[in-house]
Amino acid sequence: MLYYVAALWIAAIVLLANQPRQEVNRWAAFFLFSSGVGGLTEILEPDGFIPASFEPIIQSFNHTMSPYGVLVFCIVYTRQQINPVKLRYFKLGLLLPPLVTVLQVIVSPEHRIDFGLLLVWTAPYYFISCYLLIRAYVQEMNPNRRRSLLITAMIMVPTLLGVMLLINVGSLLYPGYDFFQYVSLLIVYSFVVGLICVFVYGVLGMRLKVERDPIDRTMQAVSTGTSLLNHTLKNEIGKIALSTENVKQMLQPNQGTALEQLGIITQASEHLLAMTERIQQQTKELVLKAQPVRLDHLVKELLQREHEMLRSHGVEVKLHIRQRPWLLIDPVHVTEAAGNLLQNAVEATPGAGVIELTVDAGRRGAVVSVKDYGNGIPDGLQARVFEPFYSTKKDRRSNYGLGLSYAYHVMIKSGGSIGLESRQGEGTEVSLYFPRRVLVRLAGRGEE
Repeated sequence: MLYYVAALWIAAIVLLANQPRQEVNRWAAFFLFSSGVGGLTEILEPDGFIPASFEPIIQSFNHTMSPYGVLVFCIVYTRQQINPVKLRYFKLGLLLPPLVTVLQVIVSPEHRIDFGLLLVWTAPYYFISCYLLIRAYVQEMNPNRRRSLLITAMIMVPTLLGVMLLINVGSLLYPGYDFFQYVSLLIVYSFVVGLICVFVYGVLGMRLKVERDPIDRTMQAVSTGTSLLNHTLKNEIGKIALSTENVKQMLQPNQGTALEQLGIITQASEHLLAMTERIQQQTKELVLKAQPVRLDHLVKELLQREHEMLRSHGVEVKLHIRQRPWLLIDPVHVTEAAGNLLQNAVEATPGAGVIELTVDAGRRGAVVSVKDYGNGIPDGLQARVFEPFYSTKKDRRSNYGLGLSYAYHVMIKSGGSIGLESRQGEGTEVSLYFPRRVLVRLAGRGEE
């Protein structure tokens, strides 16, 4: 029993230590911690550390907070698009059945757990959790996240259903029977499958899996910093401009060298302000305005807009329209995100090369992919390409390393994701994945 509690709590501590600000990690740790609490009674009660009457109360915390924690974890992990304010109240609403059950244990004679009452609400909690994981896997288009969802479902779904049957149903049908030996096998199964998947995909995996929290926090910090910098620069450049004009008025027309130097100061100040405003535009908090958009039309308009840039680089774009989906998205930000992918692909294409741009859709959602046949990104650098201000390009004069960060931010706000696959010497493919819920319909044959 001690090993059981230690394993669950160590896993919870590792999750919190790794990324404490990531909400999905916090709820996973809460679930693991509450699952281990039940094992404490068999450790503490026989040695007299707690009175025997306290055992059902501690056990009730395990029986109630575990299903609550796992349901909230699944809601957060599968990225259910719920308004943050409504989600907060929804979490509080889900907490009511556990609190009622714990109160029932406290006030009842001998603090007995009513497993019938417990099963009434824990069964839906467990079933909904499993349903959310399976549905998220079935509907996900991004192969990287789809694999992650499959691994999570393989670990959690059998374990949750097994725990529900053994603990909740079993305790109701056979009161007093010790089911721990069977529950421990489920826990062992979860850890073994988890370790195998971490080893296999950690060592052999070729694709990049981007975690939300570090990038989100970095983008928020960058947004705050550039806003403050932009505000400060505007004030200081205003002072410089005023002082420059005052000095110009003091100078004689024949003092051409001094006037020329003042002109350089003015141009440098304006360039600095323009650069900061450009950075702020791609790092500020996005507010999307969704509307029905034909994805293939959006891509074609992007290619028309970038025609001169493509021509000047001698790059040919092969456009593959496999489906013509109507999506409920923000056309301005999505176009800009796709434009950043196209720009990156052009810069990665050596000489007069070819870029493939694909639009596709299916029952899981829609996707726009941009593929170049350049040198590719080294394996050791792929994990950093979405970081703000990081770039693998040598020319940093007009490239601030914000294109992929911005595209990532747009896709997360749109409820989707971004995927990257790159092999050295073969090229890079970056894809924007839109979820099924923003897919309105596919265009009919008669639509242009």
